[in-house]
Amino acid sequence: MLIKKPDDIKSSEITDKQIYLSRRDFMSTTSRSLGVLAAGMAVPSLLLGSHEAEASTAAKFSGLRKSPLSTSDTLTPYKDVTSYNNFYEFGTDKYSPAQLASTLNPRPWTIKVEGEIKHAKTYDIDALIKLAPLEERIYRLRCVEGWSMVIPWVGFSLNELIKQVEPNGNAKFIEFTTLHDPKQMPGQRSGVLDWPYVESLRLDEAMHPLSILAVGLYGEVMPNQNGAPVRLVTPWKYGFKNAKSIVKIRFTSSPTASSWMKANSREYGFFANVNPEVDHPRWSQARERRIGEFLKRETLMFNGYADQVAQLYSGMDLKKFY
Repeated sequence: MLIKKPDDIKSSEITDKQIYLSRRDFMSTTSRSLGVLAAGMAVPSLLLGSHEAEASTAAKFSGLRKSPLSTSDTLTPYKDVTSYNNFYEFGTDKYSPAQLASTLNPRPWTIKVEGEIKHAKTYDIDALIKLAPLEERIYRLRCVEGWSMVIPWVGFSLNELIKQVEPNGNAKFIEFTTLHDPKQMPGQRSGVLDWPYVESLRLDEAMHPLSILAVGLYGEVMPNQNGAPVRLVTPWKYGFKNAKSIVKIRFTSSPTASSWMKANSREYGFFANVNPEVDHPRWSQARERRIGEFLKRETLMFNGYADQVAQLYSGMDLKKFY
């Protein structure tokens, strides 16, 4: 048996301290009431906590219809969804966004839509929410670091906005820009990325019914730490592709180099499609740890959405165009 020494162990293989401690506490409590769990047994989200058990004062949406595009996977607990986040505008660790995002003011808020379109327009966030009927979309979220969640987003297909503004013949891509305001987003005082945060999709990717503008989760208005008041969600791509706290959407004739492409193009490509056959330069992407489970699971091609989106990349070398 190969036993790794401390200096042989990659940082990506080390369980986050707070996760380890919370799981240890859980095991202690559960073993007293339910008996010792079998070694290696996956723990369902129901045992780890539920949204109903969490006190929340967020405004709730009414009359949400359930989307047929939703996955049937077990939901990640609300507490985890809202406390374990990547949002570098509020810090680089997973807990800083929940701790620091109270400085963000999501009202008033406007989203400017411009570029290669017939109808440039600036939407107030409340007008944007009324653009199309809101749905609950239960999507898998897979992050490049190797963890994943299942989240019931509230939103509508991005193509509803696209149809409103009518792209012209030059429009081939869409660029999304996050708010740049270090007073509201203290993480932007660092030089970890070239602010503001920018991401881009091909127009056909943006038009796909799975691509949504999300304005909430778990039936409630989007928490600040999750990208309030509006964010992009493309469930077959790695999480960094999904721009949060969007203030501008621009239609372009050529692709935009995203913030992570500028920071490290060797590790972060334009497409960011979930592909377990293409390793990150510093770790494997073949398996993932679903938050709320002990054991890792196999990562699915296109995050499990291959039947819906694989045709978008027909004929492309997905190891080259990562």
